[in-house]
Amino acid sequence: MTVVKSGSIQDVKAVPVDKVHTWPHLLGIEFVAALACTAFTFMFSWFVNAPLLQAANFNQTPNPSKAPWYFLGLQELLTMFHPMIAGVTIPGMGLIILMLAPYLDRNESNRPEDRKIMTSLMTVHLMFWAVLVIIGSFFRGPGFNFVFPWREGIFFEL
Repeated sequence: MTVVKSGSIQDVKAVPVDKVHTWPHLLGIEFVAALACTAFTFMFSWFVNAPLLQAANFNQTPNPSKAPWYFLGLQELLTMFHPMIAGVTIPGMGLIILMLAPYLDRNESNRPEDRKIMTSLMTVHLMFWAVLVIIGSFFRGPGFNFVFPWREGIFFEL
């Protein structure tokens, strides 16, 4: 007969070997990647010529005068609604909804089929702004009037 010490079978103090601390390794890789991106941006801007347009003439504005593409959705809303609605209420409601989204979406799953409501809301949001930007870019001509680009041409420069 043999004597077994109590607790020796239950106490397993194995250290998992498959885990690596991210501090020195990942941070070093991210730092090198940031340096590479900065160097690429610097070299690209040094060798590729990107001239500015001529000095602005405040007596003669371009027609149509359009906002940059990322603000064209707001400019398009200004053609449809009162400025208070288009410039404050709709963007404000969008920001409030974005702030409340983590509290509204209580689903723990990462599977898309389990998050149909939030996926649908995000898709509707992106399509709404994409349509406004496309209309503002291609379908607005002189005087910011609605035109068809295949009939009148496009009124922006790259």
